[in-house]
Parts: sequence; structure tokens; C-alpha cells
Amino acid sequence: MNSGFSRRDFLKGAALLPLAATLPGAAALAAVEPIKRVGGASLKVSCNAYSFAKLLGTGGTGPLKLIELAEVCAKMGFDAFDPTGYYFPGYEKNGRGVPTDKLLYALKRRAFDLGLGISGTGIGNNFTIADKAARAVDVQRIKNWAEVAAKLGAPVLRVFADTQMRAENWQSVSKGAKREEVETWIADDIRACAEHAGKFGVIIGVQNHGDFLKTADDQLNLIRRIDSPWCGAIVDTGYYRTADNYAEMAKAAPYAVNWQVKQGTEGVEKEAEAPTDLKRLLKIVRASGYRGYLPIETLSPRSGGGGYDPYKVVPKFLGELRAAIAETA
Repeated sequence: MNSGFSRRDFLKGAALLPLAATLPGAAALAAVEPIKRVGGASLKVSCNAYSFAKLLGTGGTGPLKLIELAEVCAKMGFDAFDPTGYYFPGYEKNGRGVPTDKLLYALKRRAFDLGLGISGTGIGNNFTIADKAARAVDVQRIKNWAEVAAKLGAPVLRVFADTQMRAENWQSVSKGAKREEVETWIADDIRACAEHAGKFGVIIGVQNHGDFLKTADDQLNLIRRIDSPWCGAIVDTGYYRTADNYAEMAKAAPYAVNWQVKQGTEGVEKEAEAPTDLKRLLKIVRASGYRGYLPIETLSPRSGGGGYDPYKVVPKFLGELRAAIAETA
């Protein structure tokens, strides 16, 4: 059980309330309530650096550098960009590497000069794995990157509750542990990260990715168990796994601290058969009263086919999203 202000206190601005007692192994009883917003929906569009993943290269090893990507985003007409952690030099060094302050502040200054906001950042982690020591490494990595996010001025740091290993899922990497046990691991680890991130004014965003978190209920139940004012939902429009993914988006939208808008609702390989209905999505976003960035993330097919060119795909999708925003205003 965590101490301090509950999520309800933070979102509703009420006086400090005693936290609900919990039974061993049970989820926290404190309610997760919709974020209190005023003024109606106000939307800006951001570009997630993952759209340029192959050009950037893990650890910044590709021909395109993040500071150059900022210039690309400004030319394309974005309001902001998301300089994802994978593409900073030193990201994978000892599992804990972080960029230098000199690099961070140079990128932050260039974004300012270009009129770009920094909508967030994110890193990889695996909290479903049975190896407690390995999870501890990821906890420390997230804590380190929360401080990086603060230096960048990024309000949200994305983390995963799903397995990030190819050809694996949470059941296999947890060595057959029960879901309740794995959810406890994840919640405890993310709560520790959120407690640290909050000291630097950074929100930990839990992104659904179609494995442990297949539904909005999965996502919100985990956030309820975490019970931190510095943790919220990132709604990834491409990674719910139900018969009606728009219903899942609508359920999670009132709790969103950020989004990941994808071209398809059922993953990159099914974009042609299940393209995102952007008008329908924007009606959901507006109905929730969300105010903030809608980062887009275009994906290269895992099969390697299709001739993916982010310089063509990204501005096209940006134009489609902006049109949907205008048509639903």
C-alpha cells in the first residue's frame, strides 16, 4: 500500500483522504476517476520518433539524428514531437545509459527555436518477466529516464505493462505465474517509478500493447492497483485486442495522459483491412474532453515489405488527422 495523496485526491483537488486499506494480494480500493478537465477539448498533433525508427537507429546510430528530426517535424507542420529514448546516444549502455545534459539541453533549445513542444518520451521495459533482478534493472532505468524527461520538459514518460520480447507473451516470460501475481509485480514496479518520477514533475504513462493489457479494463485495473497521482493511461489506438477496439478507446479516454494514434486499429500488418476511422476516433477524444497532444506513430511492416518511407507516410497521416480534427470541431 502506498502513502501520500491518492489519485482521487490529485485529480479532484479534494482534501487529503485516508487511503483505502488493502488485503494481501488484492487491488487497491481507491477509485480511478476520470481526469477533471475544463474548457472543452483542445488538441495538438505530435510526431513520435518511432515513425523514423530505422533512420534514427537504436542508440542514435542511424543517419538521422534527433535534433534533425525536430527540424523535419517543424517543416512538416507538427506542433510537437516525442524524442523517444531509444534514439538517444547511450540508451542501451549497461541498461542504464542516459544522454548527457549537453545533448538534452541542445535538443530542448532547438525544439524551442522551432516552435515545437516536447509531448513526451518513452523507453522499453519488461515488468512481466519472472526475474526480479531483471525487473529491478528496468525500474532503475525508468527512474533515470524520468529525470531525463524532466530535463527535456517532457510531461509524460511512456512505459509498458506488456511483454516486449518477440515470440513471447506474459505467460511465457512469467514462467507460468498467475495473472494476479504478475499484475502485482507490474503495479509494484510502476508505483516505485511513479513515486520517483513525481519528484521531478513527470507522469508515468502506462501504454496498452496487446499482451497483458488487451482491454481498457485491464489497463484501468492496473492503474487502480498502482494508485498514484503520477501515473495515468496512454491510449494506444492500435493495440487493444477486442471485437470493438473503439469501445476500448472510449472507455480509456477519460483517463488518458497521452495518446499513440496509429494508422490501423489491429496492428501494422492489418492496417489495410482495419484502417483507423479518424473521425470516429476524434469524436471519442472530444467526448472525453481531452486537452493536449495526439502523437502519431506510423509503423514499418515487420515483414519488411511495403517500401515504407516516413517522409511520405508521416505527412500524409498528419494531414488526415488534422482534417479529422477540423471536421469534428
